[in-house]
Amino acid sequence: MTIQQEQYLKDCRARYAADLTDNIMPFWMRHGLDREHGGVYTCVDRDGTLMDTTKSVWFQGRFGYVCASAYRHAGANPEWLAASKSALEFIERHCIDTDGHMFFSVTAEGAPVQKRRYVFSECFAAIAMAEYAVASGDSRWGEKAVAMFRNILRMLSTPGFLPAKTYTEAIGHSITMILINVALVVKQVSDDAVLDEQIDRSVDLLRRCFMHPEFGTVLETVSPDGGFIDTCAGRTINPGHCMETGWFLLDVARQRGWDRQLVDMATTIIDWAWKWGWDETFEGMINFRDCRNFPPQDYSQDMKFWWPQCETILAGLYAYIATGDEKYLAMHRKAHDYAFRVFPDAEYGEWYGYLHRDGTVAQPAKGNLFKGPFHIPRMMINATRLCDEILNK
Repeated sequence: MTIQQEQYLKDCRARYAADLTDNIMPFWMRHGLDREHGGVYTCVDRDGTLMDTTKSVWFQGRFGYVCASAYRHAGANPEWLAASKSALEFIERHCIDTDGHMFFSVTAEGAPVQKRRYVFSECFAAIAMAEYAVASGDSRWGEKAVAMFRNILRMLSTPGFLPAKTYTEAIGHSITMILINVALVVKQVSDDAVLDEQIDRSVDLLRRCFMHPEFGTVLETVSPDGGFIDTCAGRTINPGHCMETGWFLLDVARQRGWDRQLVDMATTIIDWAWKWGWDETFEGMINFRDCRNFPPQDYSQDMKFWWPQCETILAGLYAYIATGDEKYLAMHRKAHDYAFRVFPDAEYGEWYGYLHRDGTVAQPAKGNLFKGPFHIPRMMINATRLCDEILNK
């Protein structure tokens, strides 16, 4: 590593750590934390003004996880640990239906608003429970995390429990890859064999079904045997998801002694994602591509959302640690420089979430049912630690 590269990483490390503790966490503690009913609001305007008291159940778990993780790795602020517990207690009181399937959104007080066919609410609840268990030392939450993980697998494997999205049989990239991360987080508090079994199952599905070398990408939707579905949905590439999958796999590889097959698989996916996702004209990672280069169907296809930039920042650092290849440090630098140039709001704090392709702001709200305190603080926590790992070698 050159002196210039070392200084660059030191500067990045300082930026991540300072922005997390001085900007991102204070914004959500001030504008999101519900000190009356518990949990967190996320539908806030640019300045933090509450626009809608509907609560995203995803974000009760996500916020619970981030607060506990920040407590562990970014300064033991007792308010963060208390906020994590508040989100978890809100989940247990209000967010789990009688059939064990969680809601998607609830009112401020916790009354059900919407329930969807997915189990992402459960995934985020599980990682929050596990992370809080480690942060607080309360092993009961670790037991709850394992029980939640097993409940996720029960719902996914019970025919008809989760209504199918379409009449055409298909499997999705999102749930396949997220279960890797959920299992890894829960493994902090349990050695239950079901966790590694799911990681191995997801890795196998990714390699055998979702990776399509003929297109040089991971597809979002494939047939159950991995067959190509030649429709707009079947041709969809989500570069941000691919970057996220890449660093999830590298996290597994690290825990398995830098397993070479996993490293090669992960860096192949990251290389593919960069080729399809990086905008050479305006910079930044775009939302969607079509693997046959037809116009993508999604209306936001060429926009710049906040979270793919975060996942690319992490993927670049992970891949550099795993391989020592400087192209990944260059990838990280491009993603980092772009994200910190266009997304932070210097006046009101936090990041804009939705930009046009050219980097101009599409809408200035800081949160909704899908954007809130997760991808940005998770990136800053993990990127700080990754920079430390590189600099301390």
